[in-house]
Amino acid sequence: MEYRRLGRSGMYVSEISYGNWITHGSQVEEEAAIKCVRAALDAGITTFDTADVYAGTRAEVVLAKALKGVRRESYELFTKVFFPTGPGKNDRGSSRKHIMESVHASLKRLNTDHIDLYQFHRFDFETPLEESLAAFDDLVRQGKVHYIGFSEWNADQIGDAIKIQRERGYDRFVSSQPQYSMLWRVIEKRVVPKCIEEGMGQIVWSPIAQGVLTGKYLPGKKAPAGSRATDKSGGAGMIAGWMRDDVLTAVQNLKPVAEDLGLTLSQLALAWALANPNVSSVIMGASKPAQVKENVKASGVVLEPDVLLKIDEILGDLPERDPDKTRSPNPRP
Repeated sequence: MEYRRLGRSGMYVSEISYGNWITHGSQVEEEAAIKCVRAALDAGITTFDTADVYAGTRAEVVLAKALKGVRRESYELFTKVFFPTGPGKNDRGSSRKHIMESVHASLKRLNTDHIDLYQFHRFDFETPLEESLAAFDDLVRQGKVHYIGFSEWNADQIGDAIKIQRERGYDRFVSSQPQYSMLWRVIEKRVVPKCIEEGMGQIVWSPIAQGVLTGKYLPGKKAPAGSRATDKSGGAGMIAGWMRDDVLTAVQNLKPVAEDLGLTLSQLALAWALANPNVSSVIMGASKPAQVKENVKASGVVLEPDVLLKIDEILGDLPERDPDKTRSPNPRP
């Protein structure tokens, strides 16, 4: 496993992070989830990403069980706040009230006294940005949070926040967590340049496009039983947009590129995302330890310019590049 600094911060993260968005507490049974986390630790993964809302707050609990007994200083624990964690109007968003209540609930579920990276899960149009940033800064000063970041903010939102942080002497963001893959490249035009300018690194989610870039989905064929595309609890909805024959055919055409490099398609997809110098880490999920062992082999892989060009030629106009696709719900859910 290779490690990179998170933006300009002094904290290192593993090139491959372990995320439990759809898996822990919903798609994967607790025992299997714990085995996956243990496989991740054995492979050198030190960065674990979750959120208060995942699996209705159960994901944080399962992750804590899986990490029980592991020296706390040996791994980086990331979580997020924004989406509803209860029925009330204040059980969501980025108000001071919800942030403070949510962080304490996350600390309890995660069985820890601090969070290494606390992130705004989305931009909150209903709460003054000054209020949200002040609450995050307070958490850093209290020692409950070491670093702060955000997920799926656009370049203008990032710029507005940085201006407030600079003017008020608040702790600065170190990271952005966007969706990014060979097929979803909307951050490249605006978000990445802004983050480079401000010293933030990307921790990208869905680098395998919810599993499409593994090559297991074939054009004209039904999705394999038990795959994410058949998961009615959430996975199927996310992957549906890529389940088109033109996309699936293009992915199959990537196989010779991967094979020439001695890689699987999954490893090629992860290595492709890591080829972006602004990417600090790519988040992978897993339902089986074997998937962890396969994916971690992408760390340290260097893709030469001719390989990256070949990938672009194969995918053609299929990747989504519209920067306006980076957006948060307004009003908040």
